[in-house]
Amino acid sequence: MEKDVKILAIESSCDETAAAVVVNGRKVLSNVIASQIDIHTKFGGVVPEVASRKHIEAITPVVQEALSEANLTLNDIDAVGVTYGPGLVGALLVGVQYAKGLSYAISKPLIGVNHIEGHISANFIQYKDLKPPFVCLVVSGGHTFIVYMKDYGDFEVMGQTRDDAAGEAFDKVARAIGLGYPGGPKIDKISKQGNAEAITFPRANFHEKDCLDFSFSGIKSAVLNYLNKKKMKNEEVNEADVAASFQKAVVDVLVDNALKACEIKRVDRIAIAGGVASNSTLRTCMIEKGKEKGIDVLFPDTILCTDNAAMIGSAAYYEFLKKKNAPLELNAIPNLKLGQR
Repeated sequence: MEKDVKILAIESSCDETAAAVVVNGRKVLSNVIASQIDIHTKFGGVVPEVASRKHIEAITPVVQEALSEANLTLNDIDAVGVTYGPGLVGALLVGVQYAKGLSYAISKPLIGVNHIEGHISANFIQYKDLKPPFVCLVVSGGHTFIVYMKDYGDFEVMGQTRDDAAGEAFDKVARAIGLGYPGGPKIDKISKQGNAEAITFPRANFHEKDCLDFSFSGIKSAVLNYLNKKKMKNEEVNEADVAASFQKAVVDVLVDNALKACEIKRVDRIAIAGGVASNSTLRTCMIEKGKEKGIDVLFPDTILCTDNAAMIGSAAYYEFLKKKNAPLELNAIPNLKLGQR
Protein backbone atom coordinates (compact mmCIF):
# COMPACT_ATOMS: atom_id res chain seq x y z
CA MET A 1 0.00 0.00 0.00
CA GLU A 2 1.35 3.38 -0.98
CA LYS A 3 2.10 5.88 1.77
CA ASP A 4 -0.43 8.66 2.31
CA VAL A 5 0.83 12.11 1.32
CA LYS A 6 0.04 14.82 3.86
CA ILE A 7 0.23 18.40 2.61
CA LEU A 8 0.29 21.40 4.93
CA ALA A 9 -1.21 24.19 2.81
CA ILE A 10 -1.20 27.95 3.31
CA GLU A 11 -3.41 30.55 1.59
CA SER A 12 -3.08 34.34 2.00
CA SER A 13 -3.85 35.82 -1.41
CA CYS A 14 -6.41 38.40 -0.26
CA ASP A 15 -8.08 38.88 3.13
CA GLU A 16 -8.33 35.34 4.51
CA THR A 17 -5.43 33.79 6.37
CA ALA A 18 -5.88 30.05 5.97
CA ALA A 19 -4.06 26.80 6.65
CA ALA A 20 -5.12 23.20 6.11
CA VAL A 21 -3.85 19.66 6.17
CA VAL A 22 -4.95 17.57 3.19
CA VAL A 23 -4.25 13.87 2.59
CA ASN A 24 -3.80 12.57 -0.97
CA GLY A 25 -5.43 15.67 -2.42
CA ARG A 26 -8.95 14.60 -1.37
CA LYS A 27 -9.25 14.12 2.39
CA VAL A 28 -9.27 17.23 4.59
CA LEU A 29 -7.97 16.73 8.13
CA SER A 30 -8.26 20.43 8.99
CA ASN A 31 -9.23 23.65 7.24
CA VAL A 32 -8.75 26.77 9.36
CA ILE A 33 -9.71 30.24 8.07
CA ALA A 34 -9.16 33.57 9.82
CA SER A 35 -11.37 36.04 7.96
CA GLN A 36 -10.84 39.80 7.86
CA ILE A 37 -14.31 40.68 6.54
CA ASP A 38 -15.33 42.60 9.68
CA ILE A 39 -12.15 44.67 9.48
CA HIS A 40 -12.52 45.63 5.81
CA THR A 41 -16.30 46.16 5.87
CA LYS A 42 -15.90 49.64 7.36
CA PHE A 43 -13.65 50.57 4.42
CA GLY A 44 -16.12 49.25 1.84
CA GLY A 45 -13.56 46.80 0.45
CA VAL A 46 -10.21 45.15 1.06
CA VAL A 47 -7.36 47.54 1.98
CA PRO A 48 -4.15 45.77 0.87
CA GLU A 49 -1.85 47.20 3.53
CA VAL A 50 -4.28 46.34 6.32
CA ALA A 51 -4.73 42.84 4.91
CA SER A 52 -0.98 42.23 4.87
CA ARG A 53 -0.53 43.31 8.47
CA LYS A 54 -3.40 41.11 9.65
CA HIS A 55 -1.92 38.12 7.79
CA ILE A 56 1.33 38.60 9.71
CA GLU A 57 -0.58 38.55 13.00
CA ALA A 58 -2.72 35.54 12.13
CA ILE A 59 -0.54 33.16 10.17
CA THR A 60 1.35 31.44 13.00
CA PRO A 61 -1.72 30.67 15.16
CA VAL A 62 -3.71 29.59 12.08
CA VAL A 63 -1.00 27.10 11.01
CA GLN A 64 -0.68 25.81 14.58
CA GLU A 65 -4.45 25.33 14.79
CA ALA A 66 -4.51 23.47 11.47
CA LEU A 67 -1.85 21.04 12.69
CA SER A 68 -3.59 20.64 16.04
CA GLU A 69 -6.98 19.87 14.47
CA ALA A 70 -5.31 17.31 12.19
CA ASN A 71 -3.60 15.81 15.27
CA LEU A 72 -0.24 16.05 13.49
CA THR A 73 3.10 17.73 13.98
CA LEU A 74 5.39 19.29 11.39
CA ASN A 75 7.38 16.04 11.38
CA ASP A 76 4.34 14.24 9.96
CA ILE A 77 4.05 16.59 6.97
CA ASP A 78 5.33 15.45 3.55
CA ALA A 79 5.29 18.85 1.82
CA VAL A 80 4.31 22.49 2.30
CA GLY A 81 1.97 23.99 -0.30
CA VAL A 82 1.37 27.72 -0.64
CA THR A 83 -0.47 30.15 -2.89
CA TYR A 84 2.05 32.35 -4.72
CA GLY A 85 -0.35 34.13 -7.07
CA PRO A 86 -2.47 35.71 -8.31
CA GLY A 87 -3.54 38.07 -5.54
CA LEU A 88 -2.45 41.08 -3.52
CA VAL A 89 1.35 41.13 -3.54
CA GLY A 90 1.78 42.06 0.13
CA ALA A 91 -0.73 39.46 1.27
CA LEU A 92 0.83 36.76 -0.93
CA LEU A 93 4.32 37.52 0.39
CA VAL A 94 3.28 36.78 3.96
CA GLY A 95 2.17 33.27 3.07
CA VAL A 96 5.02 32.59 0.66
CA GLN A 97 7.75 33.69 3.07
CA TYR A 98 6.20 31.73 5.92
CA ALA A 99 5.89 28.57 3.80
CA LYS A 100 9.48 28.89 2.59
CA GLY A 101 10.69 29.16 6.18
CA LEU A 102 8.70 26.08 7.21
CA SER A 103 9.87 24.08 4.21
CA TYR A 104 13.50 24.89 4.96
CA ALA A 105 13.15 24.25 8.70
CA ILE A 106 11.59 20.78 8.34
CA SER A 107 13.49 19.82 5.15
CA LYS A 108 10.32 19.04 3.22
CA PRO A 109 9.44 20.01 -0.38
CA LEU A 110 7.88 23.40 -1.12
CA ILE A 111 4.99 23.42 -3.61
CA GLY A 112 3.88 26.70 -5.20
CA VAL A 113 0.17 26.75 -6.14
CA ASN A 114 -1.79 29.00 -8.49
CA HIS A 115 -4.79 30.39 -6.58
CA ILE A 116 -7.15 29.79 -9.52
CA GLU A 117 -5.97 26.20 -9.83
CA GLY A 118 -6.74 25.87 -6.14
CA HIS A 119 -10.34 26.97 -6.68
CA ILE A 120 -10.75 24.36 -9.41
CA SER A 121 -9.24 21.68 -7.17
CA ALA A 122 -11.85 22.36 -4.46
CA ASN A 123 -14.11 20.10 -6.52
CA PHE A 124 -11.72 17.16 -6.00
CA ILE A 125 -12.31 17.49 -2.26
CA GLN A 126 -16.08 17.67 -2.67
CA TYR A 127 -16.31 14.90 -5.26
CA LYS A 128 -13.85 12.13 -4.38
CA ASP A 129 -14.26 10.30 -7.70
CA LEU A 130 -14.01 13.38 -9.95
CA LYS A 131 -11.33 13.11 -12.62
CA PRO A 132 -10.41 15.20 -15.67
CA PRO A 133 -11.38 16.02 -18.32
CA PHE A 134 -14.18 18.49 -17.49
CA VAL A 135 -15.08 22.15 -17.91
CA CYS A 136 -14.81 24.49 -14.93
CA LEU A 137 -16.35 27.93 -14.43
CA VAL A 138 -14.25 29.94 -11.97
CA VAL A 139 -16.11 32.97 -10.61
CA SER A 140 -14.80 35.05 -7.72
CA GLY A 141 -14.11 38.60 -6.63
CA GLY A 142 -10.97 38.83 -8.71
CA HIS A 143 -11.39 36.19 -11.42
CA THR A 144 -13.84 34.96 -14.02
CA PHE A 145 -12.65 32.11 -16.23
CA ILE A 146 -14.00 29.21 -18.25
CA VAL A 147 -11.37 26.49 -18.14
CA TYR A 148 -11.12 23.12 -19.80
CA MET A 149 -9.20 20.83 -17.47
CA LYS A 150 -7.52 18.26 -19.69
CA ASP A 151 -5.60 16.58 -16.88
CA TYR A 152 -4.35 17.39 -13.38
CA GLY A 153 -2.45 20.65 -13.72
CA ASP A 154 -3.14 20.86 -17.47
CA PHE A 155 -5.56 23.66 -18.35
CA GLU A 156 -6.92 25.41 -21.42
CA VAL A 157 -8.49 28.84 -20.80
CA MET A 158 -11.55 29.01 -23.06
CA GLY A 159 -12.91 32.34 -21.87
CA GLN A 160 -12.23 35.09 -19.34
CA THR A 161 -13.41 38.53 -18.37
CA ARG A 162 -12.11 41.44 -20.42
CA ASP A 163 -12.68 43.93 -17.58
CA ASP A 164 -14.36 43.45 -14.19
CA ALA A 165 -14.59 40.02 -12.61
CA ALA A 166 -18.13 38.89 -11.77
CA GLY A 167 -17.55 39.19 -8.02
CA GLU A 168 -16.02 42.62 -8.46
CA ALA A 169 -19.15 43.76 -10.33
CA PHE A 170 -21.31 42.40 -7.49
CA ASP A 171 -19.30 44.39 -4.93
CA LYS A 172 -19.47 47.63 -6.93
CA VAL A 173 -23.20 47.37 -7.60
CA ALA A 174 -23.90 46.47 -3.96
CA ARG A 175 -21.97 49.58 -2.90
CA ALA A 176 -23.96 51.73 -5.36
CA ILE A 177 -27.28 50.38 -4.09
CA GLY A 178 -26.18 50.99 -0.53
CA LEU A 179 -25.92 47.38 0.62
CA GLY A 180 -22.27 47.55 1.69
CA TYR A 181 -19.45 45.00 1.63
CA PRO A 182 -19.14 42.12 0.82
CA GLY A 183 -21.53 42.66 -2.07
CA GLY A 184 -22.10 39.15 -3.38
CA PRO A 185 -23.93 37.63 -0.40
CA LYS A 186 -25.91 40.84 0.19
CA ILE A 187 -27.16 41.02 -3.40
CA ASP A 188 -27.98 37.32 -3.36
CA LYS A 189 -30.06 37.79 -0.19
CA ILE A 190 -32.00 40.91 -1.19
CA SER A 191 -32.63 39.57 -4.70
CA LYS A 192 -34.94 36.95 -3.23
CA GLN A 193 -37.36 39.79 -2.43
CA GLY A 194 -37.12 41.39 -5.90
CA ASN A 195 -38.38 40.86 -9.45
CA ALA A 196 -35.56 39.79 -11.76
CA GLU A 197 -37.62 40.84 -14.79
CA ALA A 198 -38.33 44.35 -13.50
CA ILE A 199 -35.37 46.01 -15.24
CA THR A 200 -33.55 44.94 -18.39
CA PHE A 201 -29.80 45.36 -18.02
CA PRO A 202 -27.46 44.61 -20.97
CA ARG A 203 -25.59 41.36 -21.58
CA ALA A 204 -22.25 41.62 -23.34
CA ASN A 205 -22.00 39.44 -26.43
CA PHE A 206 -18.88 39.22 -28.58
CA HIS A 207 -19.11 38.58 -32.29
CA GLU A 208 -16.07 36.32 -32.63
CA LYS A 209 -16.97 32.72 -33.39
CA ASP A 210 -17.12 30.54 -30.27
CA CYS A 211 -15.95 33.46 -28.11
CA LEU A 212 -16.62 32.70 -24.46
CA ASP A 213 -15.18 35.89 -22.96
CA PHE A 214 -17.09 38.02 -20.46
CA SER A 215 -17.54 41.74 -19.86
CA PHE A 216 -19.30 43.00 -16.76
CA SER A 217 -18.35 46.69 -16.77
CA GLY A 218 -21.27 47.48 -19.09
CA ILE A 219 -23.78 45.86 -16.75
CA LYS A 220 -22.26 47.71 -13.82
CA SER A 221 -22.40 51.05 -15.69
CA ALA A 222 -26.01 50.41 -16.71
CA VAL A 223 -26.98 49.92 -13.07
CA LEU A 224 -25.17 53.11 -12.04
CA ASN A 225 -26.88 55.06 -14.84
CA TYR A 226 -30.26 53.68 -13.80
CA LEU A 227 -29.69 54.73 -10.19
CA ASN A 228 -28.50 58.21 -11.23
CA LYS A 229 -31.55 58.79 -13.43
CA LYS A 230 -33.85 57.77 -10.61
CA LYS A 231 -32.05 60.12 -8.26
CA MET A 232 -32.22 63.04 -10.72
CA LYS A 233 -35.96 62.51 -11.17
CA ASN A 234 -36.37 62.10 -7.42
CA GLU A 235 -37.99 58.72 -8.00
CA GLU A 236 -37.95 55.87 -5.50
CA VAL A 237 -35.58 52.97 -6.18
CA ASN A 238 -36.67 49.42 -5.49
CA GLU A 239 -33.32 48.04 -4.31
CA ALA A 240 -34.50 44.43 -4.42
CA ASP A 241 -35.62 44.75 -8.06
CA VAL A 242 -32.32 46.39 -9.06
CA ALA A 243 -30.32 43.70 -7.31
CA ALA A 244 -32.40 40.84 -8.77
CA SER A 245 -32.30 42.24 -12.31
CA PHE A 246 -28.56 42.87 -12.15
CA GLN A 247 -27.91 39.40 -10.74
CA LYS A 248 -29.97 37.77 -13.47
CA ALA A 249 -28.03 39.61 -16.18
CA VAL A 250 -24.73 38.36 -14.77
CA VAL A 251 -25.92 34.82 -14.16
CA ASP A 252 -27.46 34.48 -17.63
CA VAL A 253 -24.11 35.17 -19.29
CA LEU A 254 -22.16 32.93 -16.92
CA VAL A 255 -24.53 30.01 -17.48
CA ASP A 256 -24.80 30.41 -21.26
CA ASN A 257 -21.05 30.61 -21.84
CA ALA A 258 -20.23 27.77 -19.44
CA LEU A 259 -22.70 25.39 -21.06
CA LYS A 260 -21.52 26.43 -24.51
CA ALA A 261 -17.99 25.44 -23.45
CA CYS A 262 -19.28 21.96 -22.61
CA GLU A 263 -20.80 21.68 -26.08
CA ILE A 264 -17.57 22.79 -27.76
CA LYS A 265 -15.47 20.27 -25.80
CA ARG A 266 -18.19 17.60 -25.93
CA VAL A 267 -18.11 16.93 -22.22
CA ASP A 268 -21.12 16.29 -20.01
CA ARG A 269 -19.71 17.58 -16.73
CA ILE A 270 -19.04 21.09 -15.50
CA ALA A 271 -17.61 22.11 -12.12
CA ILE A 272 -18.16 25.55 -10.59
CA ALA A 273 -15.58 27.18 -8.32
CA GLY A 274 -14.82 30.47 -6.56
CA GLY A 275 -16.70 32.72 -4.17
CA VAL A 276 -19.55 33.52 -6.57
CA ALA A 277 -20.18 29.76 -6.88
CA SER A 278 -22.07 30.17 -3.59
CA ASN A 279 -24.66 32.37 -5.31
CA SER A 280 -28.04 30.64 -5.05
CA THR A 281 -29.36 31.96 -8.39
CA LEU A 282 -26.24 30.80 -10.24
CA ARG A 283 -26.56 27.35 -8.69
CA THR A 284 -30.25 27.04 -9.49
CA CYS A 285 -29.97 28.29 -13.07
CA MET A 286 -26.88 26.24 -13.85
CA ILE A 287 -28.45 23.04 -12.57
CA GLU A 288 -31.73 23.65 -14.42
CA LYS A 289 -30.09 24.56 -17.74
CA GLY A 290 -27.55 21.77 -17.34
CA LYS A 291 -30.31 19.22 -16.83
CA GLU A 292 -31.98 20.38 -20.06
CA LYS A 293 -28.75 19.71 -21.96
CA GLY A 294 -27.79 16.51 -20.14
CA ILE A 295 -24.84 18.14 -18.38
CA ASP A 296 -23.95 17.24 -14.79
CA VAL A 297 -23.26 20.36 -12.71
CA LEU A 298 -20.96 20.16 -9.67
CA PHE A 299 -20.59 22.68 -6.84
CA PRO A 300 -18.31 22.53 -3.79
CA ASP A 301 -19.68 23.29 -0.33
CA THR A 302 -19.78 26.99 0.53
CA ILE A 303 -16.69 26.74 2.76
CA LEU A 304 -14.73 25.41 -0.23
CA CYS A 305 -15.99 28.18 -2.53
CA THR A 306 -14.43 30.98 -0.50
CA ASP A 307 -10.65 31.39 -0.25
CA ASN A 308 -9.36 28.48 1.83
CA ALA A 309 -6.22 26.39 2.20
CA ALA A 310 -7.80 22.95 1.69
CA MET A 311 -8.18 23.68 -2.03
CA ILE A 312 -4.51 24.72 -2.14
CA GLY A 313 -3.55 21.45 -0.46
CA SER A 314 -5.47 19.50 -3.08
CA ALA A 315 -3.79 21.28 -5.98
CA ALA A 316 -0.38 20.95 -4.29
CA TYR A 317 -0.79 17.18 -4.03
CA TYR A 318 -0.97 16.74 -7.80
CA GLU A 319 2.07 18.98 -8.24
CA PHE A 320 3.86 16.89 -5.60
CA LEU A 321 3.14 13.68 -7.53
CA LYS A 322 4.76 15.24 -10.61
CA LYS A 323 7.73 16.30 -8.46
CA LYS A 324 7.15 19.94 -9.39
CA ASN A 325 8.77 21.31 -6.26
CA ALA A 326 9.39 25.03 -5.97
CA PRO A 327 12.82 26.48 -5.13
CA LEU A 328 13.33 28.47 -1.96
CA GLU A 329 13.68 31.49 -4.28
CA LEU A 330 9.91 31.23 -4.93
CA ASN A 331 8.38 34.70 -5.03
CA ALA A 332 4.86 36.11 -5.05
CA ILE A 333 3.47 36.79 -8.53
CA PRO A 334 0.38 39.01 -8.17
CA ASN A 335 -0.63 38.64 -11.84
CA LEU A 336 0.15 34.91 -12.17
CA LYS A 337 -1.62 33.34 -15.14
CA LEU A 338 -3.29 29.95 -15.05
CA GLY A 339 -0.82 27.37 -16.33
CA GLN A 340 2.17 29.68 -15.77
CA ARG A 341 5.05 28.14 -13.81
